Amino acid sequence: MGRASALLTPRFAAFVAIVAWLALYYSLSTHLWDASLWWDVIFIGFVLMPSVFLLVYLALPYRTARGVGLVGGAFLLLALALWEADLHALANFAKLAGMVGVWFWFLGYFETLGWVVLVACIVPWVDAYSVWRGPTSKIVAHHGDMFSLLSIAFPVPGEQTAANLGLPDILFFTLYLGAADRFGLRVRLTWLGLVVSLGLTLVVAVAADVAGLPALPFLSAGFFAANADLLWKRLRPRRGEPEAASSRP
Repeated sequence: MGRASALLTPRFAAFVAIVAWLALYYSLSTHLWDASLWWDVIFIGFVLMPSVFLLVYLALPYRTARGVGLVGGAFLLLALALWEADLHALANFAKLAGMVGVWFWFLGYFETLGWVVLVACIVPWVDAYSVWRGPTSKIVAHHGDMFSLLSIAFPVPGEQTAANLGLPDILFFTLYLGAADRFGLRVRLTWLGLVVSLGLTLVVAVAADVAGLPALPFLSAGFFAANADLLWKRLRPRRGEPEAASSRP
């Protein structure tokens, strides 16, 4: 009875509902409405992407589960097999589950909140360089198939095309949301800040008419916007005391 009641929790019911909605959309996307460019941008950035990343939020209770990293690694291997079998839609979600599982596990090695903040300050610059002049720009320009493999697709309704988000962006979305949960920050507001930042990334990319735009500066900004005052209180050195960051296992 205990296991059966656990399956009836609102969180599990929401997870099942989101999976069903996404399965329906991904299987029928090419047969749906054909809207204007900006309606597609609004739908993908503020409906489809949040739906996909709601799965990450709903999976947070498993962040500290035993073997979560191994499960994540298994999903990444499954994603590769599904990709080779041309089951790209299924591979998308296997990649998502794999990155989330591995980075839930890796988050355990971040001993203090200060580490997360340091990463959030550095990675936007690295990502910007990579997208505009580094390896990401070369992969997008000359190795489209590899970029598709190393990203998650968000199909445009009524078309054969998709907006793609790189796996490193999934990684840092998981890192920031998991850190908010681990260190007692605003989890729901962090999720909202992160998904809005991704939507804004898509809007800016389309408005600027560029093939790719670094998402990590927006993601880091979303993380800071949701938790700025808490981060200041936690990390500000007190007079006469060394800097310390509180953490919650």
